[in-house]
Amino acid sequence: MSAPVYTAIATSTGDARAGGHTTSSDGLLDLTMAVPKEMGGPGGGPNPELLFAAGYATCFHSALKAVAASQKIRISDSAVVAEIGIGPNDKGGFELSGALHVELGGVDQETADKLVEQAHQVCPYSNATRGNVDITVDATVA
Repeated sequence: MSAPVYTAIATSTGDARAGGHTTSSDGLLDLTMAVPKEMGGPGGGPNPELLFAAGYATCFHSALKAVAASQKIRISDSAVVAEIGIGPNDKGGFELSGALHVELGGVDQETADKLVEQAHQVCPYSNATRGNVDITVDATVA
C-alpha cells in the first residue's frame, strides 16, 4: 500500500467497552462506551460493533456513489444499512459477521446488483474484511 492520504487516530482508556472512554485525536469523538444489553451489559451507550457498522455503512455508501458516478449512472434515494454481529468463535474468542443492505432508486434490479457488487470491490471496509469476516451484501430497488 502506498502512503495513507488520511489516518484516523482514536484512543480507548479506562474499562474499554465496559464504561471506558474513547476519544479521537481531532476531538470529534468523545464517547463513553457501554456493553449492549444483549451481551449482559447496561446498554445505553455506543460499542465497537456499532461504530464499525456506522463506518462501514458510510464508507460503502460512498463507494457505491463513486462507482455509479464513474459509470454516469444516476441513482436516487440511496441508503446503506450495515448490520455487524459479534459472537463466539470455535477458538474460545469472538468473531464478527455482517450484512450490508443497499437500497437504491432510479435503476433496475440488475443495475443495482452490479453497482453493489462493484462497490463491494472498491470499499476499503469490504477489502479489509474480505476473507476475515463473513459479509453478505444485497440490493433492493426502491
